[in-house]
Amino acid sequence: MDKNRQFETQNTEQKIIEAAEQEFLIKGFDGARTTSIAAKAGVTHAMFHYYFRTKEKIFEKIISQKLELLTGLILDSISLENISLEEKLKRIIDSHIDFVSENPELPGFLVREIFNNQERFGILKVRFETFVPLLIHNLQRELDKGYEEGKYRKTDARMLLIDIISLNIFPYMAAPMINAILSGYMNDKKAFKELRKKENLETIMRKIKV
Repeated sequence: MDKNRQFETQNTEQKIIEAAEQEFLIKGFDGARTTSIAAKAGVTHAMFHYYFRTKEKIFEKIISQKLELLTGLILDSISLENISLEEKLKRIIDSHIDFVSENPELPGFLVREIFNNQERFGILKVRFETFVPLLIHNLQRELDKGYEEGKYRKTDARMLLIDIISLNIFPYMAAPMINAILSGYMNDKKAFKELRKKENLETIMRKIKV
């Protein structure tokens, strides 16, 4: 395949993926239609099937891409050598909030469409089975080392991970309610994101520091 043809193929595939992502987020898996996805992407229905065959295939592709990006960002942060645990946690929080702010509808979508559906949960299970234990192992090792050195309290890495996820995700899932109650507090997305990163890191460090 020549370079121009390869670029055209990748460009078309990406247009279909982007259109499908919006279709799924707005209508859910069951409500999404491949004809609508094709129309939004500016391709024929036959071309959609040429690239992805079924709605299930493109759904799996989108979820896998998102998870690969997120897990890569977090593992890269926790695996870095010669930096403090605080700096690692800062990088994890920053990366996760950046990801969530760019995909604010994704957490709710995952809860509605995947975690409550055993068949679709299989898409995530394989990646979780390798990613989560490795993350917890590395995090617990750092926490235990800090505890032995008298810097940190005895801390369960699993509970700390739940705290980080909750602090990072909740404002974006509850954005309409927060903006209504606090007069559009989250409307300046960039400023809110940076404030939230700082606040969450300070909250987590207060929890673990002696």
